[in-house]
Amino acid sequence: MPSPPPCRQLGRHCRELDVTVRISDLEDDGKTLQDAAATWLTGHTERITWGEPYVNDGLLMVDTTIHVPCRYLEDAPKGSRCQAYGYRGNTPRSTQPTELAKLQHGHGRFSIIQHRLRRTLDLPFEEPPARSLPVVQEENPCATAKCRTADNRIGAACCRDLTLELDLPVRKKRLEALIRARKNPFVCRVKRDDDDTLDCEVISACGYLEKGSVNCTLHGRVRSNGRPAKPSICSEWPDELDEDETGHPGCVLIDDED
Repeated sequence: MPSPPPCRQLGRHCRELDVTVRISDLEDDGKTLQDAAATWLTGHTERITWGEPYVNDGLLMVDTTIHVPCRYLEDAPKGSRCQAYGYRGNTPRSTQPTELAKLQHGHGRFSIIQHRLRRTLDLPFEEPPARSLPVVQEENPCATAKCRTADNRIGAACCRDLTLELDLPVRKKRLEALIRARKNPFVCRVKRDDDDTLDCEVISACGYLEKGSVNCTLHGRVRSNGRPAKPSICSEWPDELDEDETGHPGCVLIDDED
């Protein structure tokens, strides 16, 4: 367990944290890819509230609030208590909305990021190429998978957690300590990527999941320019995982023979 953050009193930081997330590098990614990545990222709304994307120093970023309390916060009928320092009192309520942002509006209408702004648009299914051969549509391979995230919830693991690249210089030691002290497993696998960025994994389900299933309602939908509404990361399995990646337990797409 990490050392307690250097706190002097109870406060809003006990329940949630404001951070800045890097979405895309403008030099490396085209505008459509930027929009698709922003749509995917800001779609994970279960425990995160997202602002509007903006450009800063050649990067597409977004200010966010992670609604995960500190692991040392203890709530009781007579108030809150910090288990690390013994502070007692009342803490501000979470600013997380009682209802999650609505991303699916029915009849092919969705809220997505378009030209770096959130818009509600009609997204048709991609039309098959002219003179294409008829094929049998394959079922979602994840429909019966027993994959699970770190909170041991089964199903749609890839759509219920994500890794954030936080724009967090190494000099902001207190904020980094607060992030490392979030309640596990809802914020976990915190590691410094370099002197400017900190990575962390947050369990926060995607708002584009079909209610009661593991199917993505954006799958097969295209933008006005004919490009997919979501990024390739949602549709294409990587050729190989990085050395420090193991995938989710129970994933049907990982060969466990090794």
